[in-house]
Amino acid sequence: MIRNLNPLTFQGFGTILPERKDSLALPDQGDRKLLRLVRRKAPIYCGGPCWVCPGSGMTVLSVSLDGESYQHYYLDKPVRIREGVRFCLSPMEQEATAELIAAVIPARFGEYDVAPEFQVRPKMQLDALYTLFYQEKERGFFFPGEAHPMLELTYVDQGSLHSVADGQDLVLSQGDMVLYGPDQWHMQYADIQVAPRFITASFTVSGSLPESLFNRVIRVPQEALGILGRILREQEQADSYSDDMILSLLTQLLISLQRNLEDAPGKLRTAYSVQSENAIISRAQQYIGTHVRQKLTVPLVARQVDVSPSYLTALFHKHLKIAPGEYIRRIKLQESKQMIRENTMNFTEIAAALQYSTVHHFSRQFKEKFGITPSEYAKSVR
Repeated sequence: MIRNLNPLTFQGFGTILPERKDSLALPDQGDRKLLRLVRRKAPIYCGGPCWVCPGSGMTVLSVSLDGESYQHYYLDKPVRIREGVRFCLSPMEQEATAELIAAVIPARFGEYDVAPEFQVRPKMQLDALYTLFYQEKERGFFFPGEAHPMLELTYVDQGSLHSVADGQDLVLSQGDMVLYGPDQWHMQYADIQVAPRFITASFTVSGSLPESLFNRVIRVPQEALGILGRILREQEQADSYSDDMILSLLTQLLISLQRNLEDAPGKLRTAYSVQSENAIISRAQQYIGTHVRQKLTVPLVARQVDVSPSYLTALFHKHLKIAPGEYIRRIKLQESKQMIRENTMNFTEIAAALQYSTVHHFSRQFKEKFGITPSEYAKSVR
């Protein structure tokens, strides 16, 4: 990537000179050479101290202390390059000029094609998203298995799920994720009394993901959980930019998982304050999930995790981009779907069990969230 010339970033290579011509400290004697720069391999110079001034067009100055790794700067002001620094000059686009001044024009040390380094290109990029589902399964759910060319991830939002691949039976709890590689056969099932809810997505990427990411239980970090929540909200919003946003967010999710993996034991861990914040949110989520059929308020949940309601609200906004009250509402509405599928209560009883003031209040919130009434949903699943 091309950097901006400033005294701090350039200090190891030389000095930035005043831009006014009448203030330039250029040598009175010596050689002057006008360089016509074209888009090809650039000559590498190294010698005594020399001065480089921009000319016409847009010029990139590349400098190196070891002759191997170069840093690139946009040459928009004169510089004095110190002795022993290797440098070359290239046009940013097609052609440019620059003036080289020195007591003796420095010697050339081969050529270097620096143009490919001017641009920042992704190491890993999501090419296509094929499926993105929020799955709500019955108790004892069983999926016999499949394999396909796409990568696939599964994130458990509630309950637990068995993931079987490569002879391993991994148990994913709420907040866990597994990633399957291309053409990796996998099956999933739930214990007989467990009705899991989970997110699945299948996609392809350019570039490689580390093998250590595949077929293992990944405890999803709080940052990645926030990204998952945004992906689901974009899917619900479904405007003309939602698909692009989902692709971008899923790329961020994969990068976040890789960073978290690289930050494994033996490397620098997240700051303690951030770990503490994540632990508070995780405890709050677990309490809400296990007490979803009780009357839940933000002050009540805050007391359970030993923080103030205002601090809990700030943490939810910071990490999950949602208020805790709204989070509680969404969890209760998801639970209502499971209760409707079980078909053991009528809507009035479900509303009462989830601590809604009236069945009308419950029905209104259900319709606002899912776009259909509880009755319409019941007909679709029975």
